[in-house]
Amino acid sequence: MKEQCKNTTKISNWCVVSMASIPLVMTLGNSMLIPVLPIFEREVGISSFQTSMIITSYSIASIFLIPVAGYLSDRFGRKVVILPSLFIALLGGLVAGFASWKMTDPFTWIIIGRILQGIGAAGAAPIILPLVGDLYKDDDEKTSSCLGLIETSNTFGKVLSPILGALFAAYLWYLPFFSISVFSLISIVLVIFFIQVPKKKEKPVALKTFIKNTKKIFKQEGRWIFTVFLVGIYSMLLLFAVLFFLSDSLEKTHGLYGVKKGFVLAIPLLALCIASFITGRKIKGELKVMKVIMTVSLILISVSVSLIGFVDERLILLLSVSSLMGLSIGALLPTMDALITENIEKEERGTISSFYSSSRFIGVAAGPPLMALVMNSLLNESLIGAGILGIGMFLLVLFFIQSEKSPTSTTNQGGAT
Repeated sequence: MKEQCKNTTKISNWCVVSMASIPLVMTLGNSMLIPVLPIFEREVGISSFQTSMIITSYSIASIFLIPVAGYLSDRFGRKVVILPSLFIALLGGLVAGFASWKMTDPFTWIIIGRILQGIGAAGAAPIILPLVGDLYKDDDEKTSSCLGLIETSNTFGKVLSPILGALFAAYLWYLPFFSISVFSLISIVLVIFFIQVPKKKEKPVALKTFIKNTKKIFKQEGRWIFTVFLVGIYSMLLLFAVLFFLSDSLEKTHGLYGVKKGFVLAIPLLALCIASFITGRKIKGELKVMKVIMTVSLILISVSVSLIGFVDERLILLLSVSSLMGLSIGALLPTMDALITENIEKEERGTISSFYSSSRFIGVAAGPPLMALVMNSLLNESLIGAGILGIGMFLLVLFFIQSEKSPTSTTNQGGAT
C-alpha cells in the first residue's frame, strides 16, 4: 500500500499542516479540559475523582480501539480510517456540550460524549505516525524531522490548551466541549483537500496472516518495542498526573484562576513543546543519539517529579521543576515516535505504532485519577515512588535499546534491537 499527498515528488506544506492538525485537535480535545476541571466540579456538583473521569473516559475508549484502527488503516488505508474518526470526535463534542447546556444533571452524558471523542481519537491521531513513515519511507532524516513537527503540533496543542480552555470557560463553562467539534471540522476539511490516498493496488493482508506477522514482530523485536511502550505509559502518566495536580494547586494554593491560571499552566507545556521541536530536528534517525536522549531525559524526569511535592507552596520553584519535567518528556516523545516508525516495516507499521499510541493513552487515563486519590495525603511519597520507577525505565532503555543493528533482526531497518 502506498499513500502520499497530492504532490508525488515533494510533500507539500499543506499536507504536513493537514497531518499536524489531527494530533493538535486530539490534544486540544483532552488537555484543554485540564485547567477547567475545577470549574466542572463546581458547576456539575461532582467530586475531584469524578472530574478526573472526564479525562480518563476519553483515554480508556482510545486504549482499546487504537490497535483496531491501526489494523484497519494497514488493511484499507489511512484516510479511510481518519475521516470517520474525526467525525465521531466532532459528534462527541456536540453531545457533551449540549448535555452541559441543557441538562440539570449532565455528568453521564458528558462521559458518553467524552467516550465518543475517545473513539474518534483512536482512529485519527495514531494513524499519522505510520502515514508519515509511508511518505518518507526511504529517508530516515526527513521522517524524523516530520515526526518532530507532528509531535511539536501535539505538544503545541498542550501549550495552547490551558489558555484556550480557560478563555472559553470564562465565557461559558461548557464552551470547551463545543470548541472541540469546531476544531475537528477544520481538520476534516484539511484532510479531505490536502491528503489524497491513491487507490489501493495490493491485496489486503488476511487477518490470520496479519496476526501471525504481528506475533512474529513482537517475538523478534519485543524487548525494545515493549521498552518504548513502557516509557510511553510512564511519561504520559506523569504528565497528566502533574497537570491535574497543578490545575488544582494553582487555584487552591496560589489563588490563580481563569485565563491567568491557563497561562501559568502553559509554562511547563511550552518547555515540552520547545524540547519536542528541537529533538525532532536533531535526532535524524541516529540510534545512538536517540538512546542518549532517552536515558538523560529519564534521569531528569526522575529527579524533577520527586521534587514537585516539596516545592508546591513556592510558585517559581514549582514551575521550574515542572518545566524541567516537561522539557524532558518533550525530548522523549519524538524520539520514541521515530524509534517505532523507522524500525518497523511499512506493512505492520500502522499496527505497531497504534499499539504504541494505545500504551501512551494508558498513561493519560491513569494519571488524573491516581493523582486525585493521592494528592491530599500521599503526594510526596507517591511522587518519590514515581521517580524511583523512572530509574527502572532508565535501566530498561540502557539494556534493551541497543545502538547497533541486531544481526538476527528481520524487520528492523535502523537497528533498534
